Amino acid sequence: MKLICLPSMLLLFLLPIATKADPIDNVVVLLRQGNTQELVKLLSDNVEVTILNNDNTLDKASAAPALDKFFADNKPIKATLFHKLDSNPNYLFAVVILNTDKGVYRIAYTIGKKDGMKIIEFRIENEKTK
Repeated sequence: MKLICLPSMLLLFLLPIATKADPIDNVVVLLRQGNTQELVKLLSDNVEVTILNNDNTLDKASAAPALDKFFADNKPIKATLFHKLDSNPNYLFAVVILNTDKGVYRIAYTIGKKDGMKIIEFRIENEKTK
């Protein structure tokens, strides 16, 4: 009987560890899916958005159509986390390489921990080829 209960007890203790999601990884999944509706929910009220050299500080409502247009024009194929910085107590930073049907893009974003884990900067650039 003890041998049957032991694996179940271990599973219960490990379950919270397995379900704790990383905000950086959540954004990567949304980028891979091209899911702008869920991505917009993660944006701060005022977010600095740069899409292909168009640099603006936008509110959430203005950023949504810009991101929708980008993902409508560029269907995601693959998103790969290229760089992740989570050692700063106030910010998380990541760079993602996004392969789309139209080309390859570098997406860099900053998540503010003080802002309730919201994206405060979002930048989409053409990936520089070697």
